[in-house]
Amino acid sequence: MTALDERRPTACAPEDRGRTTVPAKVVARIAEQCAFEVASVGSNAGGVLGIGARRDFATRPSAEAEIYGSIVVLRLNVGIAFPTTLRDALKELREHVAARVEQLSGLEVGRIDVQISWLNSTATGRRILR
Repeated sequence: MTALDERRPTACAPEDRGRTTVPAKVVARIAEQCAFEVASVGSNAGGVLGIGARRDFATRPSAEAEIYGSIVVLRLNVGIAFPTTLRDALKELREHVAARVEQLSGLEVGRIDVQISWLNSTATGRRILR
């Protein structure tokens, strides 16, 4: 046996290696980035109490996470491009975020609550009802 062999740790069973925990704040940041990957989703950026806030698609939406064992509950605050079918946009958002968060964190996504705080209308000018 060489000196190098003596320094190598012996392999142990996975159940004896310990436990990896992911803080809720980290999972929330992962969810923010995953939501940002969806094309029709934007966020509020800057401002105090809504004054001076910019609504754009260049920044990540906000997210909160609560972890219960191996299950995470997410809350997203997003802006959505409009006109679009909100049901389809939210379905795409939920599916994408759930799959990516599960892949990146190893936690199961139990629920995703989405608050739409603004809609980005691409229409210019005002419409007049007659």
